[in-house]
Amino acid sequence: LLAAPMVLPAAAQERPAPVAELAAGALMFPDDSLVTEGFFGGAVRFHVLPRISIGPEIAYVRGTNHSHLVLTGNVTFDFLAPVNGRPRPVTPFAVVGGGVFRTRESFPNDETFASGEGAFTAGGGGRVRIGDHVLAGVEARIGWELHLRLNALVGVRLDGS
Repeated sequence: LLAAPMVLPAAAQERPAPVAELAAGALMFPDDSLVTEGFFGGAVRFHVLPRISIGPEIAYVRGTNHSHLVLTGNVTFDFLAPVNGRPRPVTPFAVVGGGVFRTRESFPNDETFASGEGAFTAGGGGRVRIGDHVLAGVEARIGWELHLRLNALVGVRLDGS
């Protein structure tokens, strides 16, 4: 009887709906000088716990005479828990992912060379809720092949309500 007022409703533990996100920004590679290349990509996040989500991400990077394709599986941790299955107005987050980094080089004599290697990214950012289903945000990550990634993102909650 004394504990009854301290019990939280079960809705507070609901997992948020899946989210599809699009991202665009720049990857900065340290070379003889800093090389900056634009990228765009997308990700889908499925919540396994209210503050932890997992999902795939794909990014395409276009450079001079070459391109990169990055495919990772990511784990995202939201620093603030959702309320009744809905994200907070502002949610800071951390993300880590691992996968593959594929490079395709084009040479003047019409030859191409492709290579692949393991990849990882780690970083964080913040998302802002815009209405019931849309979010926007920014993030920064470091990754391998060694780069710094800065981007904006926009997402949609896939709950159908």
